Amino acid sequence: MRFARRFDDSLRTVDVNSDIGESDSVRRMGNDEELLKSVTSASIACGYHAGGPTVMAATLVSCKKRGVGVGAHPSFPDKEGFGRRRMEVEEDDLFQMLVYQVGALDALARSVSVPVFHLKAHGALYNMACKRRDYADAIVRCAKLLGKAVLAPPDSMMELSARASSVRFAAEGFVDRGYLPDGSLAPRGKPGALILDPSKAARRAVRMLDGSPVETVDGGTVEIRVQSLCVHGDTPGAPRIARAVVRELMSAGFRPVPLREIL
Repeated sequence: MRFARRFDDSLRTVDVNSDIGESDSVRRMGNDEELLKSVTSASIACGYHAGGPTVMAATLVSCKKRGVGVGAHPSFPDKEGFGRRRMEVEEDDLFQMLVYQVGALDALARSVSVPVFHLKAHGALYNMACKRRDYADAIVRCAKLLGKAVLAPPDSMMELSARASSVRFAAEGFVDRGYLPDGSLAPRGKPGALILDPSKAARRAVRMLDGSPVETVDGGTVEIRVQSLCVHGDTPGAPRIARAVVRELMSAGFRPVPLREIL
C-alpha cells in the first residue's frame, strides 16, 4: 500500500518526484527501484543525456507497478556531459529536440498503457530555461503541443511562459540541493550544493511547504513555495533521503500524491 492511501482527503497534498531512468550501457546511475518505493512521480530520461529505449520502457513498467506518476525528462543532446553542459541552440531547433524526446517517451508509454503527465527539463537546459525566455518558450511549446504540464522552479521564465500560454504549471523545490540567495540552485561543486543528510533534507521539505525560509549556501535564507519536491536519482543515498522526506511529510500532516492529482 502506498503512503498516500494512509491519509484522509482533508490533508494537504504534495508530490515527491525524482529524475530516474538515467542508466545506460556506459554507466549505472542511482537505485531507481528503491526510489520508486517512496516517490509519487518520476521524470524519465529520454535518451539525449542518459537512458534509451530499453531503459525507458523498463522504467515505465516499474512506475506502473508502483502507481508512480510519469513525466518526461528531456535535455540537450549531451550524453558525454550528462546534459550538464550549457549549449546555444535556436528556439525552433530546441523545440524540435524536445518534441523528438518527449514524443518517444509518449510512444513507449502508450505501448505499456502508462500516461505521461508532465515535462521537466534536465540539467543545463533546466537551469538556462529558468532565466532565458526563448528556452522556456521552447519547453512550453512542446508541453502544449503534447498536452503535458510543466514542472519547474517558481518565479522562473518557465512559469512565466507557461502562465502566458495557459499550460498547467507546478512549482518544484529541491530537498537535496543548496540554494543561492536569488532562489536558484547552487552550482554543483560549490560548498553546500549537495545536501546528503536525510534529516536535513526532510526538514527543508517541510519548511518549503509551510512557506518558512530555507537556508541558503551563504548562510542567508530564501522563501520557496512549491507543489512538488525533488530528490535527484543520482544523489548519493537518494533512496534514504526520499524515505526520510516522506516520513517527515507524513508527520507534518501532508499527503504525498502524484502530480496529476494536484494540478
